[in-house]
Amino acid sequence: MLKGIYRAASGMIPQIKKQEIAANNIANASTPGFKKDQVFLQQLDAATKATLPRKSDWQTPMIDQVYTDYSPGSLDQTGNSFDVAIEGKGFFVTESPTGEMRFYTRNGNFSRDTDGFLVTSEGNRVLGDGGPINVGDGQATINGEGSITVNNEIVGKLQVVEFPEDKVLTKTGESGFVAPQNVAPSPSTKFSVQQGYLERSNINIIKEMVDMIMTLRNFETGSKSIQMQDNSLDALFNQVGKSRM
Repeated sequence: MLKGIYRAASGMIPQIKKQEIAANNIANASTPGFKKDQVFLQQLDAATKATLPRKSDWQTPMIDQVYTDYSPGSLDQTGNSFDVAIEGKGFFVTESPTGEMRFYTRNGNFSRDTDGFLVTSEGNRVLGDGGPINVGDGQATINGEGSITVNNEIVGKLQVVEFPEDKVLTKTGESGFVAPQNVAPSPSTKFSVQQGYLERSNINIIKEMVDMIMTLRNFETGSKSIQMQDNSLDALFNQVGKSRM
């Protein structure tokens, strides 16, 4: 019976993580370029369990890997000349103000800083083929290949890159990613840049809400199972013992 309590408690723990992931997805539903996270759950077989370190004496090891869904979101027209979206595969490349870190994003909600550089909402500079892109103070036009023209002069071309496997990326901030030092991206070839558009997050709020309700019910089921087994133990040790006295 104690084993049943432990098993029920082990099944409740991943539900907490699933709730946290769903809540974060919903909170970022309106963040351009945000990619939703999901949780992969699988109970392990006996042979695999024996090879894994136990988190506690009672918890049953389970796979609860969090992974990111990189499927594209729909495009919203904004009319802002510095809003750009990638149609197809790829990421924009940006760098921190100090130039020490590079970030990859599908969020093309760019603006112009006081020095005329194209920057993200976090203040990171957007990179082109020749480095940070300075658009000055003129009207910018961006074509499908990412080339930026200001006052009839090409001032840069947006870097759009891709990775052999997107799963190597790690999330940072609201819609940014970082890559391992030993993984280098390559120029993307199958894409089109759309000026005046932003890519929505790929989150279906209704589905996320349904998932949260199902997760809550699974958690409550585990809690009720523990309560029932605890009541049975109480009857076994207390009531049966009293009847024999």
